[in-house]
Amino acid sequence: MKKIRAGIFGGSGYGGSELLRILLQHPEVEISAVYANEHAGKPIGNVHKNLYGLTDLIFEPIPDDLSNLSLDVIFLALPHGHAMRLVKKIPEKIKIIDLSGDFRLNRAESYVQFYGWQHEAIELQKEFVYGLSETNRQLIKSCERVANPGCFATAVLLALAPLVREDLIDGHIVVDAKTGSSGSGAKPSEKTHHPERMNSFYAYKPFRHQHQPEIEQHLDEIGEYRSSMTFITQSMPVSRGIFACCYLETKYSISNIRETYEHFYQKDFFIRIVDESPDINWVKNTNFCDIAVHSNGKRVVVFSAIDNLVKGAAGQAVQNMNLMFGLDEREGLMLLGSRP
Repeated sequence: MKKIRAGIFGGSGYGGSELLRILLQHPEVEISAVYANEHAGKPIGNVHKNLYGLTDLIFEPIPDDLSNLSLDVIFLALPHGHAMRLVKKIPEKIKIIDLSGDFRLNRAESYVQFYGWQHEAIELQKEFVYGLSETNRQLIKSCERVANPGCFATAVLLALAPLVREDLIDGHIVVDAKTGSSGSGAKPSEKTHHPERMNSFYAYKPFRHQHQPEIEQHLDEIGEYRSSMTFITQSMPVSRGIFACCYLETKYSISNIRETYEHFYQKDFFIRIVDESPDINWVKNTNFCDIAVHSNGKRVVVFSAIDNLVKGAAGQAVQNMNLMFGLDEREGLMLLGSRP
């Protein structure tokens, strides 16, 4: 079988680094080009030291003319706002997986409200399928373009999907979700500078985080979502990982709520239902999402943990690529965690 020719736009950031780490080991993929204007001309291993000696690929500048690209799939691992300009130039025969937020939201008004600028290609949004692999698998298999979910959105949606699908939630949902510093990207800032970050813990973007409309939009696609949500994000002093806590009440007491989750995810390899609590250490560097759920009468708490750069970004993108090309979705993603 001919290998899938993949191109990565934005290969110098953490998301691009993880795509390279995964795809270099993928048995069905050949990385044909990696684009990063800032590092054009540099060997991959000189920028991503973890990949030194493992590839001869060199970063290329993003070409102005994309009409002659000899690629089967493109991963857009660019900052928000860049993908919408490139997608118009990419031939329709090339499948696209966009890791930014440019094509996640259906409404242009929501994009302006939460991202802060006008969408320049909203007419193309309908061509993108929301890429939460476990809940949208069949649509992903038959589509040409995928909007890869945000990292917080992935953790929260996987935590809440079984209860929404079964229409079990009664009333308001409170979500507090914590992330590591790698979620801020590879370029350093005052907030990610080690002396500032190492002992720091703070909340940010209350009631205005861009993943909230994405979460609520897809919950409404999963089932009858009639709840409201308070969604608060927090920064914790670790480099990678997301830990989400979801607090809610159900319409009636469920004697063994864990069985609801085990049944919902029984065919999903990358979802693990665990006792007590997940731990970000168990999922670090893997494509797993670990979930624990507990109830006391109608009161329910759901915990979920993912690696924000893998299941929350590059790993899920590759999982979606596998689905789009008819491969086993686990292909290239049997990434094992470490202990400790």
